[in-house]
Amino acid sequence: MSTYSIQGQPLEATVVGCTKLKDTEWISRQDPYVCLEYGSTKFRTTTCTDGGRNPTFQQKFVFSLIEGLREINVTVWNSNTVTYDDFIGTGKIQLAKVLSEGYDDSSWSLQTKTGRHAGEVRLILHFANAKRPSSSFAPSAPPFQAPAPPQVPVYATMPPTHPTAYAHPTPTPYASYQSPYPSYPPSSVAYQTSMYSSPYPSGYPPASYPPPPSAYPSNPYPPHPQASSVYPPSPYHGVYPPPPY
Repeated sequence: MSTYSIQGQPLEATVVGCTKLKDTEWISRQDPYVCLEYGSTKFRTTTCTDGGRNPTFQQKFVFSLIEGLREINVTVWNSNTVTYDDFIGTGKIQLAKVLSEGYDDSSWSLQTKTGRHAGEVRLILHFANAKRPSSSFAPSAPPFQAPAPPQVPVYATMPPTHPTAYAHPTPTPYASYQSPYPSYPPSSVAYQTSMYSSPYPSGYPPASYPPPPSAYPSNPYPPHPQASSVYPPSPYHGVYPPPPY
């Protein structure tokens, strides 16, 4: 939308032709013509005899623009010599593009009185006084792009490709394994010699307890009575209680 006044400035409109018009004739070919209306100004093209559904006109008209009016009414008719002319279709030509860019070559849809499609009309519009952006200025600055964040490595140094710092375990006993790193907590031997001496003799732990079955259990208590071949033993034949001495 322009920000300056267009009042009284010239606008050229060339009616090129129509395509796929609604056919109002049953026997002969129809003879179309186009009417343009802008404010109180009206123009009419010549009749395209036997133009049928795709007439061609190539006629130019010049309108005096009116501030605040941004459309041209267009109507297509079929010329008759005996009866009234037949209405084919009507439409509206929008001027926003030609007023801002200075040129517009478009086809505009036509509709019947009931709103059905009645074909298209093509117009070429030219406005010489359009206020297009000037190209004499210096080129605009390149689009702003945020600077890329600094690339901080995840690790201070890249880890080795192969874990050569770790020695592979060997099938030797654990005591002979030499770790490349100091063990933590220290080994039991170093811990005992540095902190305190072992309270146990070198033979610790002692022999298993209880002792083997050969030495256990000891003689039964109370002692067993004299073994007798008769069971249960025979009654006591002495005097009870025994006589005093």
